[in-house]
Amino acid sequence: MSSIEDKIKGVANQVTGKIKEEVGHVTNDEKLEAEGIAQNLKGKVQKGVGDAKDAVKSGIDKL
Repeated sequence: MSSIEDKIKGVANQVTGKIKEEVGHVTNDEKLEAEGIAQNLKGKVQKGVGDAKDAVKSGIDKL
């Protein structure tokens, strides 16, 4: 998977997770809220992986 794909999927998971978290909070659905928190964190990790791939590629390109 490319760094761009990682970043896009990461941001999508963050947005979806935040929506689930907020809906779960408003509806007092603790399970949905927890799923949202987990999905948001997953998205942050995916985006971080994409950023790391870019950093590695940039470092290699400088050699």
